[in-house]
Amino acid sequence: MNVSVLRGALSRPPEVRTLPSGDRLVAYEVTIRPAGAKAKAETVPVAWPDAPTSAERFEAGAEVVVVGRVRRRFFRAGGATGSRTEVVAATVLKAGTSRAAKAIARAAAVLEDAADGTG
Repeated sequence: MNVSVLRGALSRPPEVRTLPSGDRLVAYEVTIRPAGAKAKAETVPVAWPDAPTSAERFEAGAEVVVVGRVRRRFFRAGGATGSRTEVVAATVLKAGTSRAAKAIARAAAVLEDAADGTG
């Protein structure tokens, strides 16, 4: 099972990329600031393939909820092989909305089903 849920602020505006295949991808950097004075912020790269055009409307600083899966991908750059671990989004929603709460609840249900053996 591979389920990821993030809630944080966009560190920068969305970046829209057109891949060599012609597919469209929206990339985000989501910064999570854990509670606690000594906790350090963490930034997570997020890729949303086939995202709707509304995915581009988020601005830097916007609080979002991302539901998706973790992926490590490998690529060639400058003659060397590199890798990147990122969250592949199934959905990205404005935090604090009923739609975001429902997306989190659906992800939690998947985890509960896996924990009790029904999923």
